[in-house]
Amino acid sequence: MSPPPPPLGHPPAARDRPVPPPRRAAGKRGGGPFHLGSLQRRLLAAAFALILASLVVAGLAIGLILHRFVRGQIDSRLDSQLVAIAASLRHGPDGLSAGRNLDGPPFDRPRAGWYWQARRGDETLRSGSLEGRDLDARDGAEAAPPHPGPRAAPRATDPRPADGTDPWGEPLILRILTLDPDAPAGPAILVASAPAAALNGPLGEAARVLALALGVLGLCLMAGTVAQVRLGLRPLERLRRDLADIRAGRRDRVPGQQPTEILPLAAEVNALLDQNAANLDRARTHVANLAHGLKTPLATLALALSDRRRDADGALGALVGAMDRQVRHHLRRARAAALEGGTRRRTDLAAHVADLRTTFLRLYAHKAPALITGIAPGLSAACDGQDVDEMLGNLIDNACQWCRGTVRVSGAVEDGQTLVTVEDDGPGLDPAAVGRVLRRGQRLDETVPGNGFGLSITTELAELYGGGLQLDRSALGGLRARLRLPA
Repeated sequence: MSPPPPPLGHPPAARDRPVPPPRRAAGKRGGGPFHLGSLQRRLLAAAFALILASLVVAGLAIGLILHRFVRGQIDSRLDSQLVAIAASLRHGPDGLSAGRNLDGPPFDRPRAGWYWQARRGDETLRSGSLEGRDLDARDGAEAAPPHPGPRAAPRATDPRPADGTDPWGEPLILRILTLDPDAPAGPAILVASAPAAALNGPLGEAARVLALALGVLGLCLMAGTVAQVRLGLRPLERLRRDLADIRAGRRDRVPGQQPTEILPLAAEVNALLDQNAANLDRARTHVANLAHGLKTPLATLALALSDRRRDADGALGALVGAMDRQVRHHLRRARAAALEGGTRRRTDLAAHVADLRTTFLRLYAHKAPALITGIAPGLSAACDGQDVDEMLGNLIDNACQWCRGTVRVSGAVEDGQTLVTVEDDGPGLDPAAVGRVLRRGQRLDETVPGNGFGLSITTELAELYGGGLQLDRSALGGLRARLRLPA
């Protein structure tokens, strides 16, 4: 007998390739906050880049401000010394002299970098800290200014910056003042210096503190950004859970209380659900009309053929019965295919198995089988209740029919699917016979009542829901049927 046509709503290969259950991507929230291409990763990467760039720019700006401030303080100190020297400088018969002691702190420490000297012609007056040596100064008119920025052009009588070293080769910060440029004896050139360490030392210490402060600020900003992004994307995660609940049958619609940005998406999803529900209702109506249109003529034809004068050998009646089973079978398949496009209901397996147990204990009262059920409360499948009864009923009926005295039904969740196992202690099946019994209309023992459609219908219904049916040897000695359904 040729295999049945493919199920409605699926390509021809759907029977051979059962649809696997949807897998959740690795990560804390179904995808992981840092997997490639996630919104969270994009937002965090952009925010971290902006924070880092802002901190670098802020550090450079603050460092420049500190440099100008500290340099300004040193220049101001040196300019004060130059003013004091200019006020005290005397040029008499004995040469240059100072009217008072100008070696106040810090210009009194030898080789400390704080020096001053005054020179006019061949005469030089210097601080005691120079120990009789001269300063090597390059006039600021020839040297670049030590710090950038627009400045007014200095007058010839204003102190100006210069670079130089002390007699021992240490770098200095210099200020030079020229007095009496038109005097007959020549101009007096005053020089005051400070060690370069007076600028670099405070700047280095301030830079370390600044780097630490900016690092702590950056960490706080990044932590705040992470919290803000997670909080901002939380409605999307809620929406994903709502859609998962809809697919699993725990709710019918997306809640209307959503943020303003998510509300249009939620409204579109609800509109799509309403449209699918309407399509499902129309499909069920068409199926009901088809059932009414076919079953009534078949019932009339079966009644007419019950007269032995019209069907002496019962062949036509058997054909009508086969047609009726085919119609019922394909109507079930159409209903299940329609359910694939809409919201599935969650069917409590424990209650359905309990009802089937009561039914089959009465049906097989002459055998009095021990029908053991081990379905945990709360175990469910995302399938229509009538289809669950159809599939489990076929399996339990087959087990009761072939058992010697024991049938066991158990259930569990495995790999994201609901697994229902039906076992018996009957003769079981050879591996070569498993493929034959799953074909429609195939029976291994014609002496036992049946039509050979139960296992094939169960297999096709399970595959329509993305599950499947497996047959193998039971620990009880007979057949074990493992029915997988979406959880």
